[in-house]
Amino acid sequence: MGSLRVTLSAVAALGAVSAVPAAHAADGGVSVGPSPAAPGGDVALRVSGCPGRTATAVSPAFVADARLTVTEDGTLGGESRVRSTLKDGSYDVRVRCGETTRAGSVTVARRTTGPAGAQRHGAPPPPAASPTAPVRAGGGGATRLAMVDAREAGPGTAHTVTGLVLAGVAATAVALRSARRSRRPR
Repeated sequence: MGSLRVTLSAVAALGAVSAVPAAHAADGGVSVGPSPAAPGGDVALRVSGCPGRTATAVSPAFVADARLTVTEDGTLGGESRVRSTLKDGSYDVRVRCGETTRAGSVTVARRTTGPAGAQRHGAPPPPAASPTAPVRAGGGGATRLAMVDAREAGPGTAHTVTGLVLAGVAATAVALRSARRSRRPR
């Protein structure tokens, strides 16, 4: 039941992002959606015309830099989360793709519910909880292992010779011990 709920939530989120218009900067080909974005909400980023297969989007509005990769339609795309503590306004978005930099912006506005002109009573609700910085959860030493080809880092001739010598010493020790036991009177 839990995986069904997650799947339905993901489909609903994708539908919401595609139904809401995205802000598109004519000068750089950077689009951010939904527009306006809510503090603490997720935004989808798209960049057209980048020569590379990856790029990085940086903005003071984002919790962490967004890594963009090639999508099915050939543009670069990715996601980021807007900081929950932001005030309403427009924030710059810079995308580094290869040697070039593209510029755009993200508009942040708190969404209000209820009919227009309705009055609120009491203090406004606190912003939704959201991380303010990325978690430093590196892979330790696993990154180097993932980047090395196993055929190049596997045992070589020196390892093989050492293993054979140790196996020979062990076999000799077992044979001598067996010979000593067989000579002892019982």
